[in-house]
Amino acid sequence: MSDLIAKASIDRRLAEVVTPVIEDLGFELVRVRYQGGKTPTVQIMADRPEGGIEVDDCAIISTAVSAHLDVEDPLEDAYNLEVSSPGIDRPLTRLKDFEMWEGYVAKIETTEMIDGRRRFKGVLAGVEGSEVLVEIEEGTIGLQFDWLSDAKLVLTDDLIRDVLKSRKDKGEIDETQFDEVQTIIDSEDDARLPDQKD
Repeated sequence: MSDLIAKASIDRRLAEVVTPVIEDLGFELVRVRYQGGKTPTVQIMADRPEGGIEVDDCAIISTAVSAHLDVEDPLEDAYNLEVSSPGIDRPLTRLKDFEMWEGYVAKIETTEMIDGRRRFKGVLAGVEGSEVLVEIEEGTIGLQFDWLSDAKLVLTDDLIRDVLKSRKDKGEIDETQFDEVQTIIDSEDDARLPDQKD
């Protein structure tokens, strides 16, 4: 099965090293990327199994992973370590992500051409076996997870509203913060409505 968590061989090696550390802390690895350059960077995205990771959680993961990488030493050169949440418009890297985010808009790329295209944008319609179901203009299509090279949620008002409502329901943000964002979304929705004159 395709692995969107770690694409390159160095990413897969890093995933092998850091996954047990992250899981022991009660989190899941969402994605790891090694980016070369003058000062290489190891980027790690992590989340709680039920979703919702905070800045303090990222700091805890960073400290534990950094210590483990120092011992395992999978990289020869010095590097920067960045640990973050997946964000609202998160990458979809595991089959379960496509099920979890059913009903939301996503952009998906495939490794090979499928019916003359490699890029698809549509509403996620869950999974069926190892297929990701996506509602596009032409109808609902199934893409084998192995065919995917990249996938991420598209930032929409519905996605923002639902993620913030979930955080409010869990007590991660208060009613006032939620209401402020809701007011902004509503005012943007109103601005998009055509003028209605009698």
